Amino acid sequence: MYSSIKPGQKWLDTSGNVINAHGGGMFYEDDTFYWYGENKEKTDGICDIWTWGIKCYSSKDLYNWEDRGLIVEPNTENKDSILHPNKRMDRPHIIYNEKTKKYVCWIKFSGDEACFAVLQSNNLLGPYNIINERIRPFEKKVGDFDLKVDETSKIAYLYFDGDHNGVTCAELTEDYLNVTNSTSRHYENMYPPFTREGVTIFERNQKIYMVTSGMTGYIPNPSDVAIAQNWHGNFAVQGNPHVNDNSNASFNSQISYIFKHPKKKDLYIAMADRWVPDFKMTAEKYDVLMRSIASRFDNKYSATDEEKATLQDMPFLKTVNTSLSTYVWLPLRFEGEKLYIDWHNEWTIEDYE
Repeated sequence: MYSSIKPGQKWLDTSGNVINAHGGGMFYEDDTFYWYGENKEKTDGICDIWTWGIKCYSSKDLYNWEDRGLIVEPNTENKDSILHPNKRMDRPHIIYNEKTKKYVCWIKFSGDEACFAVLQSNNLLGPYNIINERIRPFEKKVGDFDLKVDETSKIAYLYFDGDHNGVTCAELTEDYLNVTNSTSRHYENMYPPFTREGVTIFERNQKIYMVTSGMTGYIPNPSDVAIAQNWHGNFAVQGNPHVNDNSNASFNSQISYIFKHPKKKDLYIAMADRWVPDFKMTAEKYDVLMRSIASRFDNKYSATDEEKATLQDMPFLKTVNTSLSTYVWLPLRFEGEKLYIDWHNEWTIEDYE
């Protein structure tokens, strides 16, 4: 039994197995937390299995998690199916539609597909049926994304990295199964590694917060926070929220979801993955990586051949065994509107009002 959260440490479920819910999200229902995400139990960085379906866990305390099984099964029979395990399935998000009484799951697929699949179920734990196997909103190749439902209007919003050139916000249709033409664009005309992905959205005190990462694959990099007055508003950039982060890489992790604890006054929790726990990013390594990538797009940046050679040892997408990934969950801290994330070797929910 766990009684605290230890960021970056191995986390086992109530059966003693490593939790497999990467790039995950959280759903709260009937006094129970449901943590769902990418199942990497058959991924090894060598075979072509990217993700083996979407797995879900349940908990009453956010410490101890019961394995509830696969809520989206892989399709191993049809290699052309978007749910085949060699497809690059990432970052599922589930929202509930009060009008249709359906749970709607959007999943991003990267690589050649670069699209969304949209699924629907009568029950949170499934089974989910594919409604649209391949959606590419506004003909953009999709990247990381988040879904949020406005608590008052019940309008759902999709924020996604489009064509690796800016974040698009689009309102969803009433059934949450597709996008409308009500859109806005943010973080436009940036280039790697500064273009934004790892998109995470949450609402606090009638302000919309967008937390993003740069684009360096599974290699961690500095996060960025921006705040707007409304869902389509002009986002004012605050910068990197990670306090005293000597790695210059978001405490060697990438945030996938931020949620408010429903029984705490002002406790927001950032769920992040430490995709490559054995790789230790430093500010010096990130500086070389940043200059090497940025120099391809802007001649104000440069890196020597010797510096570029050091990148060969970095864990890029095709060489990463993401089954070894650990989880970095940290509480957010606010000073007025400003958001901060401090490192804690160990912390408890009970520390907060």
